[in-house]
Amino acid sequence: MLSDARARKLKPGDKPISDGAAKGLYLFPSAKPGSGKWVLRFVSPITGKRRDMGLGSYPAVTIREARTKAFAARSLIETGGDPLEERREREDEAKKRAKIPTFEDAARRHHGDRAEGFRNKKHIDQWINTLEQYVFPRIGETLVNALGPADFAVCLKPIWLEKPETASRIKQRCDAVMDWCAANGHILASPVRVVDKLLPKQPGKRERVEHQPALPWRALPAFIRDVLRPGQPSTTKTMLELLILTASRSGEIRQMQWDEVDLSDALWTIPVSRMKAKVLHRVPLTSRAIALLEGQLEKSETGEGLVFPSRSNTPISDMTLTKFLRDRNVTSDTPGRIATAHGFRSSFRDWASENGYARDVAERALAHTVKNATEAAYHRTDLLEQRRKMMIEWEKYCLSL
Repeated sequence: MLSDARARKLKPGDKPISDGAAKGLYLFPSAKPGSGKWVLRFVSPITGKRRDMGLGSYPAVTIREARTKAFAARSLIETGGDPLEERREREDEAKKRAKIPTFEDAARRHHGDRAEGFRNKKHIDQWINTLEQYVFPRIGETLVNALGPADFAVCLKPIWLEKPETASRIKQRCDAVMDWCAANGHILASPVRVVDKLLPKQPGKRERVEHQPALPWRALPAFIRDVLRPGQPSTTKTMLELLILTASRSGEIRQMQWDEVDLSDALWTIPVSRMKAKVLHRVPLTSRAIALLEGQLEKSETGEGLVFPSRSNTPISDMTLTKFLRDRNVTSDTPGRIATAHGFRSSFRDWASENGYARDVAERALAHTVKNATEAAYHRTDLLEQRRKMMIEWEKYCLSL
């Protein structure tokens, strides 16, 4: 059997020394006297070919350690395995594990991949900000293949009942991240979908919908007479009145472009890129709406670009209209809440219902999508002329005082 005394005498150029104790174990000389490389020679049960398997360097790997490794490899060979193939599989698995991202890394990479699909920067930021606030502090540094339903449940539990809408969105975003991980081979499937089985039952969607505080529709004529008309005209007042008369969203008004407006045909066409539902929306313009736009056009030097530009020629802040209502303490139908600009759409919708207008006509005026897929397939008209008549009556009512 090979001894340390004999191994230390090994010189460059000597023949390999057989260990004698472990079958096929050899010590090959290195360039430095008294050192060598351990090699196990065996015939692979899988390929039937002779293979050499390195087991480390002598004297760093002692004779006893080399024999232990050789015996373990021989044991595997006797059961039909190939120790070199097993080693390669372990190394591949280690490399694969090294590539597995943490949840935060995966979330940011997925977020970067899909950022172009968001409607605007605000939504891009909201998507990742909620994860930064509620998820990353708990599991952001955990490898995705180590995450299970319970880990996500821990993140969601504090807001599951208190903020159900936020919790539901975060759950969807976590699921999207884990689906991305599955698609990239880091995990088999997302564990997020069963998270609600570990959490209390949330209130139904109808119970948790929080409506925008709105001015009651019967108070609108007085609001226009007593709040919008007195004093000096202003861009904010014009925007609010136009928003009310067109039942539009504040963002649609704030980002309104002159090339979307056809005063001769009394029509405002909002492109797909600016619509929430990603469908082109035509808005019939009433006489007062046209007068407001003509007044704004007189202020424009070129008649191009934004209809309501800020001083820096960018869209006016979404807080401008809110501040106007807040400063004037315009009360809403929600106790203790000030009316919001978005709430005027609700005021219009209530007026339309109370005055007998068809649901489809009123909903299309608000640019709401048809939820039923079958119904949507057959509704290929936007009922423009019917809506024009309705909006004329809406204007008459709003300006009745």
